[in-house]
Amino acid sequence: MMQSTSEYVNPKHSLLDIMNKFIAATNNMDETVMVPTLLRDVPVEADGEECDSELNNNVGSAGTSKHRDMYERYLLLKSIRNDIEWGLLKREMNGGISLRELESREGEEGKDLESQLHYHLRGLFGVLSKLTIQANHLTTRYKQEIGGGSFTI
Repeated sequence: MMQSTSEYVNPKHSLLDIMNKFIAATNNMDETVMVPTLLRDVPVEADGEECDSELNNNVGSAGTSKHRDMYERYLLLKSIRNDIEWGLLKREMNGGISLRELESREGEEGKDLESQLHYHLRGLFGVLSKLTIQANHLTTRYKQEIGGGSFTI
């Protein structure tokens, strides 16, 4: 039996809900950050604020953070939002990895598709939750820094 749109209820922990929360957080961040270049050279962690290893696990092979300042984090979050809103086709058209290449690299053809989907959904939920927190954190930090009159490094 098919549900009509009037009967449709968006579960709190659905993929659409978590994606909408992330997009809303990045849209809020984008609307709040009027001058993104002010985020250059502003460290991701505030003074006295410890780096939360679960949220800042973008660590390179040398152990240094890939996103050294708030500006790089801002660009990353906007890029991910665009990928979610426009899909990978746009990235492919701009010279990124093609969907065909991605499909050919997948060596899991014989595995159970349902278990693969569940595995990737769990990962997607975790990543989107962390990215939503990062976007909200960046927005809050920007408001604090602008409200204080100047950035502290």
